[in-house]
Amino acid sequence: MTQPDRKEVLSKADILKGKYETLSWGISDKNLSKTFVFKDFAEAFAFMAEVAKIAEELDHHPDWSNSWNTVEISITNHQAGGITEVDLYMCARIEETAERWGN
Repeated sequence: MTQPDRKEVLSKADILKGKYETLSWGISDKNLSKTFVFKDFAEAFAFMAEVAKIAEELDHHPDWSNSWNTVEISITNHQAGGITEVDLYMCARIEETAERWGN
């Protein structure tokens, strides 16, 4: 797979009509966000460790927080100033990971 575009900021309409249209993340003008809930802290932390590997692979890192069994993730391309293809690709990869945890 070719590396997703990191430079072109997408509009909300572009995102909704694109190949990631089934993405179940909240969409604002500047970021994508989602909350994941797990059975306990250990499961939430293990999920975050898996997402960290994705972030390192893509060299693209989310803004996130963890409180016991809940992980909140916000993704944007700070350099581009909004949502780009790499953000959407990262969300799709996180979704795949979350599904393995029952989310």
